[in-house]
Amino acid sequence: MNVNLIGVPLFYGCDREGANLAPDKLREKNVIQVINDNNHKTYDCGNIYVPEVNVCEKYAHNPKMKYLKPIVDVNTSLADEVYKTLSQGHFPFIIGGDHSIGLGSICGASKYYNNLGVIWVDAHGDINTHETTESGNIHGMPLASAMGIGPSELTNLYYSGRKIKPENVFIIGARDLDKGELELIKELKLNVYSTKAVRNMGIEAILKEVMNKISMQGIKAVHLSFDIDCLDPNLVPGTGTPVLDGMSIEEAKIVLQKLAESKLVKSMDLVELNTLLDKGDTTTSLVMDLIDWTFKHFN
Repeated sequence: MNVNLIGVPLFYGCDREGANLAPDKLREKNVIQVINDNNHKTYDCGNIYVPEVNVCEKYAHNPKMKYLKPIVDVNTSLADEVYKTLSQGHFPFIIGGDHSIGLGSICGASKYYNNLGVIWVDAHGDINTHETTESGNIHGMPLASAMGIGPSELTNLYYSGRKIKPENVFIIGARDLDKGELELIKELKLNVYSTKAVRNMGIEAILKEVMNKISMQGIKAVHLSFDIDCLDPNLVPGTGTPVLDGMSIEEAKIVLQKLAESKLVKSMDLVELNTLLDKGDTTTSLVMDLIDWTFKHFN
């Protein structure tokens, strides 16, 4: 498989420095060689340009959303890079950065693939809007925006209109949902599998159910968005919004393996590694292991 590695050194979506350092940190850890060792050919597309913005200007473009314009600009550039990558017949592997970049990833993939499915592995739903957000952090909004819910600056990013159908969204590992998010899940009947569901049903049963729904809905291409905070915080000290009672490494590896082997995943992002919060590269090393594991099963 030809892989285009795309770095997005962005922290504006989480408003906490450190996530912006992850793309280059993973390059230092030889992420390209690790992917290539699994019988792939990796092309390093470098980092998406991220403008410097003074902290005092974070609300310059919207009183409820921090760093709105630079996040829109970065995600638009990312969307175009993802679309071009898919048009080449290559696999876009996007390394964040915070999870606001999930919007750009989806926008690019959805322009290329009709009826795109999205599997969002995350402790959070990321389905807030400017009206329901409690923090103003846009990394809590990308999935809602991709479904066409929220401010037009985000919902019409890259091209106008909804990018994914709500029924094509599958959230796995969520355990920290805001009031507005819970209401939206109920209203749209979203497919959400909490870590409690993972414990009760088992991760393999959940994945089987997800795959059945994907098949029934005629989905031929899936974007996989993997936030490392889906894991228990004891395993990943280097992430900015940890939530107790997360998934185990074994459960995460089953998710990554089964999805890779399904041959449905056509693009992927990996986000929220904060190297400034890490303890002795513990989280970075685990992320490298998960990348190795994933691309081993993409063959």
